[in-house]
Formats: sequence, C-alpha cells, structure tokens
Amino acid sequence: MAPHLTPDLIQECRNQFPALSREHNGQPAVFLDGPAGTQVTQSVIDAISHYYCTCNANHGGQFATSRESDAFTEQAHRALADFVGADDWKEIVFGANMTSLTFAFSRAIAQTWSEGDNIVVTRLDHDANVSTWALAARDHGVEVRYAEIHKGDCTLDVTDLKSKIDQRTRLVAVGLASNSSGSINPVQEITSYAKQFNAQVFIDAVHYAPHRLIDVHEIGCDFLACSTYKFYGPHIGVLWAKSEILEDLEAYKVRPSATVIPEKWMTGTQNFASLCGSRAAVDYLADLGRTLANDGSLQRRQALQIAYEAITIYEDQLCLRLLDGLAAIEDLKVHGITDINQLEDRVPTISITHPKLSASQIAFELGERGIFVWDGNYYALELTEQLNLEPEGMVRLGLVHYNTLEEVDRLLDALQEILT
Repeated sequence: MAPHLTPDLIQECRNQFPALSREHNGQPAVFLDGPAGTQVTQSVIDAISHYYCTCNANHGGQFATSRESDAFTEQAHRALADFVGADDWKEIVFGANMTSLTFAFSRAIAQTWSEGDNIVVTRLDHDANVSTWALAARDHGVEVRYAEIHKGDCTLDVTDLKSKIDQRTRLVAVGLASNSSGSINPVQEITSYAKQFNAQVFIDAVHYAPHRLIDVHEIGCDFLACSTYKFYGPHIGVLWAKSEILEDLEAYKVRPSATVIPEKWMTGTQNFASLCGSRAAVDYLADLGRTLANDGSLQRRQALQIAYEAITIYEDQLCLRLLDGLAAIEDLKVHGITDINQLEDRVPTISITHPKLSASQIAFELGERGIFVWDGNYYALELTEQLNLEPEGMVRLGLVHYNTLEEVDRLLDALQEILT
C-alpha cells in the first residue's frame, strides 16, 4: 500500500512552516495563495541564515569562505538535479526566476532559427512561456503558432497543438500544469510527437512542481524550468537543459565570465544564500519521504518519489472536497476540470467566477476572513482572453499539502456566506 499523509503527519509538516501560525482579524490565516508562492519551512530559513552567518562570499576565491560558499552552491545544484531527475548536476542552471531564465534562453536559442521557421506555444500557459518565445521569434522573422484550448474545461487541445507542428517547427513550448485551471498536460505525448519533426521542447514545470514528481527523462524534453519558491523554498528560478545543448549554445554574458557549464549560463553573481535555501526545500520534501518510508537511509531521489506519491493522494482528497463544495454554490463557475473521475488530470488549483461579485471583491471578502487567495489572470493572459474574462479575471484557490480539510470547509463556508 502506498504511504499516506495522516492528520498527525500533516500537522508535523505544518509545524515546520512558521507562517502558518499567523492570524488575521482574530482567525488563523488560511494560505491558499500557493500558486503565486508557497510558504517556506524553518529549515529553509535556517539554511539561508546559516550561509550569511558563516560563509557569505563571492564565487571562485582562494580563501575559506569562498570555497565553502562554492561547496554549498554545488550542493544546491545536486539537490535540484535530484529534484527533476537529471543525471548531471551541471545541467542545473539557477537564475532570479523562471521568467528571467527563459528570456535569456529564448535569446540564445533563437540564434539557431531562420526566417521561415516556426515555433508553437499554447493559449493555456503562463505568459513566461509564451511572450518569451514570441518576442524572440519576432526578432528573427519566425512564425508563432498558438495551440488552442477546450474552453469548457480549460484543457489544452492536444490535437490542435499537433496540427501546428511541421518540418519547420524549431521549438514547442508547453506547460506541465496550468497555473490557472490546474489542468495537467500530456507532455510526454507532446514531446514524443514533436521529436518526430526534430523540434526542441521547452517545459514550464513551475506550477507542477509542488504537486507531482518531475522526471525530465520520462518527459523526454530538451529544457525544463521551475521555481523553488513554488515548492516551499526561496525566490529562485531553476532551469534544466541537456548538457550538450548548454555546451553548444552561445550564452549572452559578459566577456570575462566562465565558459564551462553551468557557470556559462548563470549571469552575474548568484543569490548564494537562496541557493542554500533551495537545497533545503528539496531536502524538506525528501525528509518527508524518508519519514513516510520509516527509512532515514533513502537516497534523495527515491525519498522524493515516496513523498510525492503521498502528496498526490492527499491533495486529491483536498481537491475532491473543494470541488464537491463548490458545486453546491449556486451560479458559481469553476474554470477547469470538475469531473471527480479525472483528478489525475489536474492539480488542486481551482479558478472560479460568480456573477454576483467580481473576482477582486470575492478575494477581498475572503481576505478579510483570513483566507488568502489570488484574483486576476495570474499571467495566464491568453487563457483569460479566450474565456472573455479580461480585465477582471478569476479567483484562484490554490491547495498544497500543508492545507487541511478543515481549511477547505472554512473556505466553502465563507464562499457560501459571501455569495448567498
């Protein structure tokens, strides 16, 4: 039987997040804002503090604190390589955030395109995986093709996406999971199809990372990006790419900097303290897996697999409770998959609208009740435009494993009070 997150273990997890003890207007705060950035563990805070207290130095110095800083940095690379299932820690590139990394890579990759080529993006993705590529394509006379969505459940029209790929397609950019509707895309199928045309595939895994295990080899992609602040770490972007691509592409960098990977792709001085925090975020999840398995000797990747298996089961329970409750609220619209038999096709991120109040009004009323949610388009602009929801957007309810069934019930009670 797969390991489960029991109520006691969930409470143990919650105890590791200092922010979860916050109150607002006399009530415990309910953090449903995870899709924009989760809360962080005490271990992450401690790792960042320890760096600043002991070895705050720049890279490559011939003295103790610099050497120690470099060792911590390598540990962060190794942790994130385990996190995405990479073979080589040097295939991990850090940056300020996923958007900045993708813009940098789009400029480099676009140098290999020619006029008459095309790229394929989707109308479901965060704009960091749309405009980054569209702007690079514009600069090189390359056509941008947009894969459409199924508006009824805010899923990607995979048939339409495939129809946009041909012999002149140089890149397909697609998200692993929608940061708006929560829909999971069949990226392995998409990658396999794109490879028949020798197209490169760039995967945005930012929203998927807190909920399911990432495996770059299983996906078969060329690039994959995520952000540690979406899975309990600090504000750092992460990009994995095949080593041969990192070696062959020309990076946009200042001239004296390193030409070996991964330094070749990390522009400027990195946020070394936050890299330590990123490692701690991965290790928090791995330690959860070791606790579930009752085996402290498990290797990090194996422990992550166990942790995510349990997280998926638990989050599906939260999602089911939320979908059931939302269905009972008159006139409320869920923009995404609502079939309880399709929970494997979504993560527990649910966007809603209601004719009685605007998205910002609903978010404000929930916020006053100590329930923190987002409203707007969350940079999934193509989607909200397709749904005719601009400029107001939707209310996004984002669950992660530190949330509880009691918090879901409190949210539902509050929505009933606000909307009826």
